[in-house]
Amino acid sequence: MRNLSKGFIASLAFLLVFGCIPNEKIIYLQNQEGNTPIEDGELITYEIPEYKLQYNDIIDVNIQTIEDLMEFGFNSKPAQMSAQMGNVSAQSGGDVYYMTGFSVDQKGNIRLPIVGDVNVKEKTLEEARVTIEESLRKYVTSELYVKVKLGGVRYSALGEFRRPGKYVVLQDRMTIFEAIANAGDLTTVAKRDEVLLIRQYPEGTRLHRIDLLDRQIVASSFYFIQPNDQLYVEPLKVRETGTGENTAQTLALIFAGISSLALILNLLK
Repeated sequence: MRNLSKGFIASLAFLLVFGCIPNEKIIYLQNQEGNTPIEDGELITYEIPEYKLQYNDIIDVNIQTIEDLMEFGFNSKPAQMSAQMGNVSAQSGGDVYYMTGFSVDQKGNIRLPIVGDVNVKEKTLEEARVTIEESLRKYVTSELYVKVKLGGVRYSALGEFRRPGKYVVLQDRMTIFEAIANAGDLTTVAKRDEVLLIRQYPEGTRLHRIDLLDRQIVASSFYFIQPNDQLYVEPLKVRETGTGENTAQTLALIFAGISSLALILNLLK
């Protein structure tokens, strides 16, 4: 019986020592040893590459002639309709313009009424706008206003997120921390120093490992996520020991174990 008690005490000590996750594994944006420190208030410059359209992208193309502008003004789509589309997108995780937009096919074309196929593959939104406007000039002689936009930034959050799922955020650009916050932040047991970013490129897919604990992430090319990015976060080893996400949960497990042991000892008497 004494050996059993000693073994149980040793198990409790193990849980208390290894069951708690140190702050160094949780705190974002630390100045890591071996890297040039980035001080608070220091200006960080970076170049944001313009996104180039790829297969399976969905874009909204808004075309207005001078007659449309005279009759409807600059906003041809009612604001209420746009709000409803945004709500549906937020609830379903789909693109805002899935039903009304134009999909880029495998050849890199979108199919517009009257004009037909227009190739937009590997073009920026501005380059796509110019190409579409040039195609329309063959059929429209009056003044034209053409606007091309993506249906927000679409990405997926998998693994140790508090709200994993597929999201569409209605803005032109978004940082990786905004994407994480939108998915409810990471759980306490998330492995923040080895986040897997799966990114689509025109030539294929690449997998990147990202350290969110390192402040250098702000100056890297992965600070801003791109449409169709996928984020996967693995759990820390502490999850395998069966301990809780925080001290309170770990203590609750310990006390539950003590209660179970006491019950077993009473039954053995």
